[in-house]
Amino acid sequence: MEEALSDTRVVTINGARQAGKSTLARLAATASVNPVIRLLDDPATLRAARDDPTGFIDHDGLLVIDEVQLAPELFRVIKVAVDTDPRPGRFLLTGSARILALRDLPDALPGRMEIIELWPFSQGEIDGTPDRFVDAAFTHGPGLAHTSSQRRRDYIERVVRGGFPEAVRRMARRRSAFFDSYLSTLIERDVSQLSVIERRGELRRLLALLAGRSGGLLVAGALATRSGIPRSTLNRYLELLAAVFLIKQVPAWSSGHSKRAVGTPKLTYVDSGIACHLLGQDATRLGAPGGTAGPMVENFVLMELARQLSWSNERARLYHYRTKDRVEVDAVLESADGRVVAVEVKAGATVRTEDLAGLRHLAHRLGDRFVAGYVLYTGQQTLPFGDRLRALPIDALWHLAP
Repeated sequence: MEEALSDTRVVTINGARQAGKSTLARLAATASVNPVIRLLDDPATLRAARDDPTGFIDHDGLLVIDEVQLAPELFRVIKVAVDTDPRPGRFLLTGSARILALRDLPDALPGRMEIIELWPFSQGEIDGTPDRFVDAAFTHGPGLAHTSSQRRRDYIERVVRGGFPEAVRRMARRRSAFFDSYLSTLIERDVSQLSVIERRGELRRLLALLAGRSGGLLVAGALATRSGIPRSTLNRYLELLAAVFLIKQVPAWSSGHSKRAVGTPKLTYVDSGIACHLLGQDATRLGAPGGTAGPMVENFVLMELARQLSWSNERARLYHYRTKDRVEVDAVLESADGRVVAVEVKAGATVRTEDLAGLRHLAHRLGDRFVAGYVLYTGQQTLPFGDRLRALPIDALWHLAP
């Protein structure tokens, strides 16, 4: 944040509602000289922004505008202001919907604005641990090792809790009320700012259906048939849910050498606690035989990786891999220079040889580009499974550092 404000005219903190954007903006403001904070959630402040946008932004120091998506007309006058006076660190904005997705946004400030995405807490942020698995994996490859005290039940409880600060603070029986309120506000307010939704009940039903497919392929045609929602409308809903940081699509990966790779993206919920709530799954139900622990734990791990990629030193992208022959790898991390770290996720405490089939397939195909393959599981020991392949406890994600 400090680096962005030191060399960029406009910095925007964009992310899920209740993820801590306003708190982070206030902390950043305390390090600035003569800051002013304006909250557009306040009706009088919002009226002032709409009635006199030029006067509203007139300030010599850092101006923090919270929930800027409520007054998109401000972007035009901010553009004029920073073009006239191009000093860095003039505006710090926060928004609960993807700024570039606003339907009435007059100008997205290209070249003048840096967007920092803020997700719900990672496990390392909650526990105060390093949170550097991605960098450690690319640095040390198969040399990684970790011993854990966590058991399967501990991971299940983390999955159900999720990462929203309010949910983390609450006892299990009170989280449900928070999630209900959160989803209602998201649909009634944030989604409505992006698009007119006439049948909101239809959107609520879709949320539960999507939760049941977390960690699976997002096949729009099959989903439209199952939900009864027309394909064009379904695609619009999916774009809106991604714009308000509720879901994320993990794209398919291909090495460029195989025509048998499947290009369908994988669906994840940004917060596993929300997905479990939509399915009516507490820790007991999720961990029971026949429960949905497998896909929910996979969803959880994928989003921990996605969070780390937003701050890791290694510039890598997150993909999944699946061939038409159903060879699968849950997560593929590809660096800018083409090196690959692959991750398979298991909700059980036992790793079998067949669990590494996808990792071995990628290792054989990629040769020296393949850094390492890991099975992240709910056991407690690091186990070797051959050349560049290891099983690691899941909490290696937030305990290891390069």
